[in-house]
Amino acid sequence: MSQLLSPAFDMPRDVLARAAKVRLVLFDVDGVLTDGRLILGDDGQEYKTFNSKDGHGIKMMQRNGVSAGIITGRTSKVVEHRVRDLKIAHVHQGCAEKLPVYRKLIAELGLTPEETAFVGDDVVDLPIMLNVGLAVAPHDAHPLVRSHAHWTTPSGGGRGCARELCELMLYAHGAYEREMRDYLSPAHNGGAG
Repeated sequence: MSQLLSPAFDMPRDVLARAAKVRLVLFDVDGVLTDGRLILGDDGQEYKTFNSKDGHGIKMMQRNGVSAGIITGRTSKVVEHRVRDLKIAHVHQGCAEKLPVYRKLIAELGLTPEETAFVGDDVVDLPIMLNVGLAVAPHDAHPLVRSHAHWTTPSGGGRGCARELCELMLYAHGAYEREMRDYLSPAHNGGAG
């Protein structure tokens, strides 16, 4: 049974050490929580596809004391619905420049850069990624972004990268085994993401 509860986080110790300090994980949306495609209807309505496993990972992470937030360049009602479902409190859309928003947010929350992580996939995310304690890139991120990330997830954007980071956070904070053991309990009644 214990083998089932041990994740295969085979990564440098410095990544785990960085993750252990993080209290707030910030996500870009397009290319991170989605696969980056924008589907537009004839009426101009924008559609995005989110991964339910990513969503459940965010819920588990938040339940274990690490907050989640969004800093994205686009503005979308679809994102408003998704963050409401996931109870993400820190949501910043329409950010032409993300770094000032990041700096203002962590100042308001009383956090240091070392206590934050950011997941980005494109060059517009680099200003924040160069300032956080843990910079993460999806597997299919731009090469320059991957080269400046502390960790690149095994999966791509919208295909499980957020879940992988959330489980890394659980592991680094010593909550992974307890969280997974709860799902093996007949009394568990957690919801999907």
